[in-house]
Amino acid sequence: MTKKYDITFVGHMCYDEIVPFGGTPRVAPGSAVLCGAMVAARVGRKVAVVAKMARKDEEILQPMKDLGIDCYLIPSAETSYNRVVHFSANVDEREMTLIKSAGIIDIKEIPELDSTCVHLAGISDTEFDMPLMKEMKARNFPSLSVDMQSFVRHINPVTKNHEFSDVADKKEIAAMMDKLKLDVVEAKLLTGTDDLEKAAIIVESWGCPEVLITHSEGVLARVKGETYYEKFSNNSVAGRTGRGDTTFAAYLSHRLDHEVRESLKFAAALVSIKMETPGPFSGTLDDVYKRLKEKHS
Repeated sequence: MTKKYDITFVGHMCYDEIVPFGGTPRVAPGSAVLCGAMVAARVGRKVAVVAKMARKDEEILQPMKDLGIDCYLIPSAETSYNRVVHFSANVDEREMTLIKSAGIIDIKEIPELDSTCVHLAGISDTEFDMPLMKEMKARNFPSLSVDMQSFVRHINPVTKNHEFSDVADKKEIAAMMDKLKLDVVEAKLLTGTDDLEKAAIIVESWGCPEVLITHSEGVLARVKGETYYEKFSNNSVAGRTGRGDTTFAAYLSHRLDHEVRESLKFAAALVSIKMETPGPFSGTLDDVYKRLKEKHS
C-alpha cells in the first residue's frame, strides 16, 4: 500500500555557515527543505523529504528521521554548502555564497509519491528547472508550490555569490503553481514594487491564486482576491535564517484544514518563536497555540 503524505519538500540539503554581525561563525545542516520539513512534522503532519545531497553526509537527515519524516535521498557528488555573512545589525542585509552545489534535480530522480502538497523548497537557481516543474505539475498534486528564491537567487559562476535578479519565466512559473512564496526583496525584483499588497496582486495576476510574502515585520497573504496580513511577535532575531521557509511551511501545514486568516496567524506565531532561537523550529504545537493566544488572537 502506497504511503500518503500531507506535505513533501523537494530540494537540496546543505550545510549553512552563518557569520553573524559581531558574533561567532557556526556551521550547521540547513536548507529550505530542513527548515520546512521540521516545522510540518512538529505540528503533526505526515511529511516526506526528497533531498539531493552526497550519500556520505546522510547522517544530517537523522534529525528529520527522528521526527518520523520519510527521507528519499537523491545521490550527488557533493552536498551543497552555503555561507551567509551578516555585515550589519540589520539581519536582512547579508551576503550569501554557494561554495558547493549538489546540482539540478532531474524529474527522473523524484520518486512517485502520494502527497497532498508538494513544495519545491530551493535556495538558489541550481536546483529546479522548467522541465522539472512542468513534469511535477503534470503529476496533478492537489497543491504544488515553490519558493521564488529558487529562481531570483542566481549563482554567479565565478564568485559563487547569490546575485538577486529578475526571472524571465516568472509568469509561467506563477501560473503553474497553486501557492507561491516570496520575501519583500524577491517581490520587488519580480514586480517592481516593495508594497507587499501591490506586489502580491501583480503575482496573482500572473495566474497564482495563493501568494505569501514575508518581510521583517510580518507576512501577507493574497488569496482569491482578498488580502490578509499578520505581524510577527518575536522579541529577538537570533534565528533570522530560515524565516521565510519556516513561515511558509507553517502556513502550508495549517492550511490543509484551516482557512487563510487562521493559517496566517498560526504561521506568524510559529515563526516568531523560531526567530528567537538559531536553527530550525524546535517547539511544540502547544507552544504555538500559547503564542497565538497571547500575541495573535
